[in-house]
Amino acid sequence: MKNNTTFALIAGIALLLGIPTGWPYVYYQLLRWLVAIVGGVYVYQSYNEKENGWMWVMIAITVLFNPIAPVYLAKETWVLVDFVAAVVMFVYCAKMK
Repeated sequence: MKNNTTFALIAGIALLLGIPTGWPYVYYQLLRWLVAIVGGVYVYQSYNEKENGWMWVMIAITVLFNPIAPVYLAKETWVLVDFVAAVVMFVYCAKMK
């Protein structure tokens, strides 16, 4: 079964939109939930499809964006993290289609 990568595309776009400052804090809280849920779904899919590399990458993203026990980083660090996570989501879309 092929992966549905629509959610990775949405998460990637949301991550890129989160890079510029000026968004209300609630955007970043919702972004954490979105990315953590999408990452968790793709952990499950990657595990079922024996894509161990992708599974571990998505585990790392899920843990980093976990809204229950959040990781606190400086804004400058989050810019890099958001960009890298967005690229990962876009590459996931390309590889899994």
